[in-house]
Amino acid sequence: MTRDHAPGDGNPPQAAAAPAPGMRLFSGEPQYGNFARIQHLLPVTPLQPSTRPYAFPRGEPLALPRDYDHHGTLRPLQALLDTTHTSALLVLQDGAVRFERYWLTGGPEVQWMSMSVAKSFVSALVGIACSEGHLASLEDPISRYVPLLAGTAYDGVSIRHVLQMSSGARWNEDYTDAGSEIARMGAASAPGGSFDAFMQTMVRETTPGTLCQYDSADTQALGMLVAAATGRSLAAYMREKLCEPLGMASPGYWVTDSHGREMAFAGLLLTARDFARIGELYRNGGRWQGVQVVPAGYVAASLAKGEARGEPHLAPGRPLVGGHAFPFGYGYQWWLPAGDDGEFSAIGVYNQFVYVDPSRGVVIVKLSANPAYGTSHDDADNKDEETLLALRAIARQFPRLPVAR
Repeated sequence: MTRDHAPGDGNPPQAAAAPAPGMRLFSGEPQYGNFARIQHLLPVTPLQPSTRPYAFPRGEPLALPRDYDHHGTLRPLQALLDTTHTSALLVLQDGAVRFERYWLTGGPEVQWMSMSVAKSFVSALVGIACSEGHLASLEDPISRYVPLLAGTAYDGVSIRHVLQMSSGARWNEDYTDAGSEIARMGAASAPGGSFDAFMQTMVRETTPGTLCQYDSADTQALGMLVAAATGRSLAAYMREKLCEPLGMASPGYWVTDSHGREMAFAGLLLTARDFARIGELYRNGGRWQGVQVVPAGYVAASLAKGEARGEPHLAPGRPLVGGHAFPFGYGYQWWLPAGDDGEFSAIGVYNQFVYVDPSRGVVIVKLSANPAYGTSHDDADNKDEETLLALRAIARQFPRLPVAR
């Protein structure tokens, strides 16, 4: 493991502007100074580390590829790491650390802002709650468990459709539009704001189960579901059901609103190594060190491609993000790239990734603060697809694993 300064320039990192008041997201301003210390700037609920912390073993050091294929053109990997203000890059293969490096404000003990990578953790908690009998069926309407959602867009909508971002709720993911749902939801985290109050304003726009419209309110609804069904806060349930059994080694945090409700859709703060645990867990079908933590059937359903299960609206290129078609498919709060390698990824704005290639036993965590993110709808700025192509190039240095018979 090594730690560098700013990639490529040799200079110490400069402090970014403090968050808001003060943090203007999607404005082009540097954010790596903020994302490394959110727990000091916003209200949070702590997540204690495991009483039995697990340290990933170290494998043979890996050299990163010089280039990656971007639709037929080779591009330098280091340039992408520089441009996206990468703070951490961690590569596991067969559960062992093969590459680990930190830049800028990152570090092995730094809890970084997850953004939408948190969604995949929430999905795992839904699966666990279902296996424990807190939820009778994923086909149940979510409003049966969360009365606060009655009369909203979520009234009568199945839990499964909410997991698939197919609730039918109206959603505008335009980060440049102050009146969009995503902007109003972000405002609910300001002093005095309430995520629950915001959720009660959600209205239906399409028939549930027909359109995959990327909607952070869907994940907030799932966070409310976990809390209502289990009688525990989202953070408390995660502490028991994920932090403890996965051997999380460092403290974590959930960002909350002024009333203590967790920002389920984006507010999880963990170290790179602890983010990697969700990838390893799902790579192994929900098992961790021989213990089934998330039901295998739920994991398989979470990662099943929509086109194979008769749900074409979930197929690659069909989900909408900010009104624009996204190149990946969608499962239960996981992105599913096209291809035959079974890849899947948790993805958050500003280029947070937990990427998994199970065919090669690879999990990669990339934590970033891409300053151009959200300044346009173009992947040339946002680099979601481009980053996945780069992570794929890293993974494909490893041979495919033998297929189990």
